[in-house]
Amino acid sequence: MRRFNLALLAALTLSVGLVAVPAQAHEGHRPLGIENCTAGACHFDVPPGTYDVKVLLGGEAASGTSISGETRRSLLPETPAAAGERVARSFSVNVRTPQGEPTGPDGTPGLDLAIGGSAPALADISVTPARHARQILLVGDSTVCDQPADPYSGWGQQLPQYLRKGLSLANYADSGESTVTYLQNPQLWATVQPLIRPGDLVLIQLAHNDKTTDEATYRANLETLVAGVREKGGEPVLVTPIVRRWFNADGTLNNNTALLVNSLGVDHPAVIRSVAAAEKVPLIDLTAETKALVESLGVEGSKAVYLYNEKKDNTHTSVHGATVYAGLVRDALVAEHLVPEGLVRVG
Repeated sequence: MRRFNLALLAALTLSVGLVAVPAQAHEGHRPLGIENCTAGACHFDVPPGTYDVKVLLGGEAASGTSISGETRRSLLPETPAAAGERVARSFSVNVRTPQGEPTGPDGTPGLDLAIGGSAPALADISVTPARHARQILLVGDSTVCDQPADPYSGWGQQLPQYLRKGLSLANYADSGESTVTYLQNPQLWATVQPLIRPGDLVLIQLAHNDKTTDEATYRANLETLVAGVREKGGEPVLVTPIVRRWFNADGTLNNNTALLVNSLGVDHPAVIRSVAAAEKVPLIDLTAETKALVESLGVEGSKAVYLYNEKKDNTHTSVHGATVYAGLVRDALVAEHLVPEGLVRVG
């Protein structure tokens, strides 16, 4: 973090004599606030749940502030404020244990936020339990999950920055999972399904690790997930997988590696599209969207979307790439009328 408005923070703290508020004081009393922040970070001692966060950004000098939280989730994109200006923003955030991937470490209890940006300036903050937040749950693999360390990032890790207060994202994607293992592992589907509430969206993107799954099993597993979401009153959304950056000599991605056709000849995106049509499930065709984007960027330009430069990795995305792909998901959610335009950030 390059600069935090410590003077303003100190003035606010001293002027009202703020002291730390225990978690139990959050129930029915004043919101938790800036007294829980130090330079560049805030910690709120709250139990698992969904919380609304309201921030006031800006300081004496021109500033640019972004906020991330929990396991490197992008919660608020960099927001500029002119010198002397105050800009209010709000978002909803999911707090859970484990903090990141469902099979990962528990992480730190409570809500942790990191204040970043080109010139961070946090003037005030309040955290309150969300009363009416709609929930989006993600079921997926390493291309979707909350990746624990740089330079990796899943698109689900970047999606929250596009959501406004009233729409919370709970990312239950997990590295290395196929449709088979996601259904079998009690830390995954058996944990996620009871959390689904009527009206919740559940986005399902599983394909990259179904390398030896036959077509009948793959189709049946997708149908099981769809039925399980509907059983709880949720709305399933099938998502075709992001492409691998694997070019043909002519600059296209028309090959099995790029388009997720496994060793048995199972065309995962085609099966997903077929199940979506048969079950009348909304479809986000991320394969088609990412194929078009990667091909338009070309062999060199697309390297920055993936981790080719850092790891010679043509499957996993960089923070930049995950942010771009999260934007595609946001656009699809709006275009398919799955979320109201007023609950997403554009641009």
